[in-house]
Order: sequence, then C-alpha cells, then structure tokens
Amino acid sequence: MAGHSHWAGIKHKKAANDAKRGKIWSKISRLIMVAAKNGGGDPNTNLPLRYAIDKGKQANMPKDTIEKAIKKGTGEFGAVSFEEALYEGYAPGGVAVMVDALTDNRNRTAPEIRKLFEKRGGSMGTSGCVNYMFAKKGVILISADKADEEELMDLALSSGANDMENHGDMYEINCAPEAYNDLKSAIDDAGIEVESAEVSMIPDNNVEISDPEKARKILALIESFEEHDDVQNVYSNFDIPDSVMQQIES
Repeated sequence: MAGHSHWAGIKHKKAANDAKRGKIWSKISRLIMVAAKNGGGDPNTNLPLRYAIDKGKQANMPKDTIEKAIKKGTGEFGAVSFEEALYEGYAPGGVAVMVDALTDNRNRTAPEIRKLFEKRGGSMGTSGCVNYMFAKKGVILISADKADEEELMDLALSSGANDMENHGDMYEINCAPEAYNDLKSAIDDAGIEVESAEVSMIPDNNVEISDPEKARKILALIESFEEHDDVQNVYSNFDIPDSVMQQIES
C-alpha cells in the first residue's frame, strides 16, 4: 500500500493548495451536481451525494456553495450537462492508471487525456484494460499524532474496517464501501480528526518503482491529470519506496 499512501498524501497536500485557488471546489461542485442529478438531493437516501458532500466539507466548501450545487443537480437552477467518463491506460514502467472524470464534452476531454498520457511517456488504453486490477474500498487517512494507534485500531475494526496500516506519519484504514458511512461516523463521533476520507479504487497489487527518474515521470503524469479541470480522481498501482521518494523530494 506504500504507493497508494504516497499518492494519497500528495493528493492531500495538493488539495490544500487547490482549495486556496478554489479549483478543488469547482471539481467537487461537479461531483455533487452529478450525484444529485442521478440520485436526488437527499444525502440520507443518496450515498454518492453524501460522499460528495463529505468531500466538500473536507475541502472547507461553504455550506451555501454545497447547497447551490445540489440544487443545480436536481434541476432547480437549470439542467446539468456533466456526465461521468473513465479513461484507462499505462504510465511509464507498466503502471496502471485510471482517470475518473466529469465532463460536459467527451469529444474534448478524451483527446486531452490521451495527449497527457502520451506527453508524459504513457499510453491510453481501451475500456477495461486496467480496471480489473482495482477494487472499490473506503479509505480513511488519519495523522499519527491525532490518535493512539491501539485505540484507533480497536475502534476501526469494531466499526466495520477490514484493516488498518501504520505508515509512520499516517494511519490508513480500509473498509468495504457499504461499511464506509458507519466507520466514518464512528471516527467522527470519537472526536478524531480525519485527514481525508473517500471511497476509492485500490489496486490488488502494486508495481514497485525503484528508479527515481521513472518515479518522477509517473508522479508528473498523475499530477498533470489531477490539474485537468474535468478530472475528479486518479487511481494507480505504483509503489515508490520511501528511499526513492526521499531522492525525489531532495
């Protein structure tokens, strides 16, 4: 899980920077709109909407901005034209990549995503070429200084978690998607601050990247996807050892 955790940490730091520019709010607004459009405006009966609202709260989105996005999704402020699109392919080193997007123009977004793959030494594949390598899971990250490891593990496992891993400065808790809401609520009720929480696509196996230059190319590729306005999430199965990450960051 090291590769996933590295990227989760990178994404968390990046989200903080994006929030200052308001970019992340725009992306989450799309997510809320589409969830409300597909399942209605009540988060109590629409789990994707509840997840999207949670994501907005983590990014410190104002309540009225969230409510406005919900109303846009339900049609109160006009029709929503965004639709979901999933692009699959490979980064350098045979690393699998899935790019989850919300777009109002597939004819524009698909060529742009393909170009980003090719520009950074990757290649976009056909639908289904890599998604079988991933499983949907709830992922909750908590800073190690925010909770006692043993107490957190007891709470997590008794609240539906499958496992918890210690990555030094961060605890990573995984669960089945259907257990996510109860687990997140239990952690919140215990007063434990969460760094990030989402239902994500987790790789069954990771590809270890020991070459720093190749690792830089992979991270640059994924970062370029993250910066694209239509992209909501990027999932990958790279595993960059701590020693290599230190070389990259130095």
